[in-house]
Amino acid sequence: MLELKNIKWSIPDGGEILKDISLTIPDGQLTVITGPNGGGKTSLAKLIAGLEKPDSGKILLDGKDITDWDITERAKSGIGYAFQQPVRFKGLTVRDLLELAAGEEMSEDGMCEVLGEVGLCANDYIDREVDASLSGGESKRIEIATVLARKNVKVLVFDEPEAGIDLWSFTGLIDAFQRLKKNHNEALLIISHQERILDIADRIVVIANGQIRTEGTKEEILPTLLSDEKGARCPLGKDRKVVTDNE
Repeated sequence: MLELKNIKWSIPDGGEILKDISLTIPDGQLTVITGPNGGGKTSLAKLIAGLEKPDSGKILLDGKDITDWDITERAKSGIGYAFQQPVRFKGLTVRDLLELAAGEEMSEDGMCEVLGEVGLCANDYIDREVDASLSGGESKRIEIATVLARKNVKVLVFDEPEAGIDLWSFTGLIDAFQRLKKNHNEALLIISHQERILDIADRIVVIANGQIRTEGTKEEILPTLLSDEKGARCPLGKDRKVVTDNE
């Protein structure tokens, strides 16, 4: 379980991005953090991964304070982080990447199992280079596979996995996340504003202007978000009229 307690973080010029965030990401559930652009979602993901450190507050993993740990220490402790834009490595194959993530040689069966989790056939991919020949959706799923190949992963963090991929690849990505929910007991965290990802969540957290505006189960939060999108009111706490295309 991952816990964030009273997290505050500002950019170097002094602008406050996150304002006293307290949040629990439970094991065995998919939590989706959503909200408007610039609200602090990706900043929060980077703080969890160790790419940034909070100005104040604590980050706890299974009760252990990891606030001052860097990205390498957090990765070793069990936090897996997938970037918005997966890195491509010319000359490096999918096999190489998976074995680097695992820290050891992997059997064909092991690679088949990990790639199968994300809907890819090992025979088609293990010897392909991780370069521009891969589609956006393929790259995203391979990056998820590298996170799964690591030992003792406790928290999986995905930052806007839908960014830059087409509709068909996105469908495959949804299938991959559903398999993760079914087959794994790690804490799953996705940063997203896509309705189809929100629809497979167990819990939804809405962040805007650096603060948590609301959180709860999908059944509690999603209907409110959808009705607000149609113009009932702003889900971020301020009533306002939404202008439609006909106005």
